Amino acid sequence: MKLLRAHLAPYQGTIALVVFFQLLQTLATLYLPTLNADIIDNGVIKGDTGYVMKIGGFMLAITLAQIATQIVAVYFGAKTAMVVGRDLRSSIFRQVQSFSAREVGQFGAPSLITRTTNDVQQVQMLVLLTFTLMVSAPIMCVGGILLALHQDVPLSSLLLVIVPVLIAVVALIISRMRPLFRSMQVRIDKVNQVMREQITGIRVIRAFVRDDREQERFAGANAELTDVSMRAGKIMATMFPTVMLIVNISSIAVLWFGGHRIDSGHMQVGALTAFLSYLMQILMSIMMATFMFVMIPRAEVCAERIEEILGTESTVEPPANPVTTLSRHGFLEMRDVDYHYPGAEASVLHDINLTARPREVTAVIGSTGSGKTTLLNLIPRLFDVSDGEVLVDGIDVRQLDPALLSRTVGLVPQKPYLFSGTVATNLRYGNPDATDDELWEALEVAQARGFVERMEGGLDAPIAQGGTNVSGGQRQRLAIARVLVHRPEIYLFDDSFSALDYATDAALRGALTAYIADATVVIVAQRVSTIRDADRIIVLDDGKVVGTGTHTELMDTNPTYREIVLSQLTEQEAAA
Repeated sequence: MKLLRAHLAPYQGTIALVVFFQLLQTLATLYLPTLNADIIDNGVIKGDTGYVMKIGGFMLAITLAQIATQIVAVYFGAKTAMVVGRDLRSSIFRQVQSFSAREVGQFGAPSLITRTTNDVQQVQMLVLLTFTLMVSAPIMCVGGILLALHQDVPLSSLLLVIVPVLIAVVALIISRMRPLFRSMQVRIDKVNQVMREQITGIRVIRAFVRDDREQERFAGANAELTDVSMRAGKIMATMFPTVMLIVNISSIAVLWFGGHRIDSGHMQVGALTAFLSYLMQILMSIMMATFMFVMIPRAEVCAERIEEILGTESTVEPPANPVTTLSRHGFLEMRDVDYHYPGAEASVLHDINLTARPREVTAVIGSTGSGKTTLLNLIPRLFDVSDGEVLVDGIDVRQLDPALLSRTVGLVPQKPYLFSGTVATNLRYGNPDATDDELWEALEVAQARGFVERMEGGLDAPIAQGGTNVSGGQRQRLAIARVLVHRPEIYLFDDSFSALDYATDAALRGALTAYIADATVVIVAQRVSTIRDADRIIVLDDGKVVGTGTHTELMDTNPTYREIVLSQLTEQEAAA
């Protein structure tokens, strides 16, 4: 209800219109049995054909009005439901966009996708059924009871037994279905996760010939979902036969007792016919409500999952009074920085102090798991520090306007990602106003111009989702070109040359030196040849800075750096 109240509030006028027209069509539906009883008692039994035609014509007019109001009510109800679904998806998308890498990892991509699609669809369907069925159900139920009492009060005493029994049966069935629906959504997440992993990791699966194993994994997840769905379906399948059994027994009881009352002269045939019609309308309204109650448990679970997303605040919050201008250009500093992941026993980074200046290349090197990528991700605020400060031009990045930080810092991640579109749309991702000449210049520097020119269409050549239609090295060079088009003041390269051969690596670094000569450059690399000419090399080990200096200085004074270098180069190559 909290979720729906928030997202239905802007459409109160439309909802009032739906309720009004549903009220009109329900009143018209309730009035028809009374007119039918009047025709039987005062027209058919008395043989008054004129009266039958007169009331029959009136009934036809009421029926046409009922149809028209129903069409209007359903139209606006369906439109509102679709708009609410649109707004929910938009709200989830905006919220996820505000998440840091920590929140995205907490929920997981498969669950976020399921919540944005399947969960929203369930809530949307509930809203649709509410406006098309549920709004009229209580009106018809209450109106039917009142008009049944008007036809015959003693016979209406049967309703005191029929209605509570029907409600009790429905409540019992629904109470058993709710936990199954929650389990079903979790199983859908699992199927989504396995499917996504298999599609993304298809090359690894084929390389290790693990097709059979992956089929078993998917079959297991699929069987779990099927099992829960079958159990929920079996319980649901008992609902409508049970309801219909109660409805039919009720009809027999009404005919039995009503026949005796007609025989004793306390009731007319038309009144019994009308009473039966009202009984059916009452029970049908309860059946409509029953159908809604079948949807409610699953929609409730989905709404809770959506609320969980919307209620999760990002750990990387935009500042209340952001700094929108910077006085200096590209001066980067870390002071006493610590960072630990949620639930981790120890920090990944400990007491990090680092300075990177314009017109200098600062390199970070260390063994796998030493915290290099985490350190780099703190600068553009993919994470926020647990302790300490990250400063850009003397201002803590947590105080900077996110748009200003984005313009100032450009990151080429360890796993570059390209979006579906063209080469040009990917390169213009950070600078939509870039000209074709600027794109070609960036491609030239990134050593990507040659293969882009050979692609059919050049800048307009298609790029598949994730860049799967280009090689790993080409994907890295396009990602580097994208950052060059962005033209930030601080460039962050997170092992961005790993897929390049030595010749291309050297040519790219040579071209970069001239192209971004005035910028601050921070390079994280595993390959010593990539960073040996850096102005400053920072050595990380187990999340701590264990050495700072040039290549020559560190070779003489730092055993950790020397060990890394000699694992890749000979003593003579390292000294050259």
